[in-house]
Amino acid sequence: MSIDDIIAFVAGLDGVLTLRPGPGDGTPEIAWGDAFFYYSPDGVVPTTTQPFATVVTKNYPGDESSRLDRPGAFRVNIAVGRDEFVRRTGHDPREPAPEGTDLGASDTLIAHPVYASQGWLAVVNPGANTEADVRDLLRLAHGLARARYERRARTEARAAADEQC
Repeated sequence: MSIDDIIAFVAGLDGVLTLRPGPGDGTPEIAWGDAFFYYSPDGVVPTTTQPFATVVTKNYPGDESSRLDRPGAFRVNIAVGRDEFVRRTGHDPREPAPEGTDLGASDTLIAHPVYASQGWLAVVNPGANTEADVRDLLRLAHGLARARYERRARTEARAAADEQC
């Protein structure tokens, strides 16, 4: 599963805004080459929410354990929530990964090295072993992001209606 495969799959989900930072667009250089996926049916970058999934192509400061400095290495990161995190890993997101977990192992579903406590899972270089799981988890994360967006929209609509009364 390539980065382009992942981007094409997520782009096929409704209401997705994909950001691919690069030179000249005002984004920090460290983000260039990565991809960020938001649920945003109006196509506007949300200012009050994080992406529901990302693809990173390099080590970030404090996030070197996946060894993304290897040629061709990348990691897909997916916000799956606490329940799915526990179901997939067998432990609470606030607990550390089991001793000996290789956070750089390819084609293996892992707790995100930095954002596990927030219910994120990750896969370095997804392949045959994880492709179906990655697709399922991306659909789940998209659904969770859509539900948050819709709850927020209902709350804002109620507040606006209350102000008019």
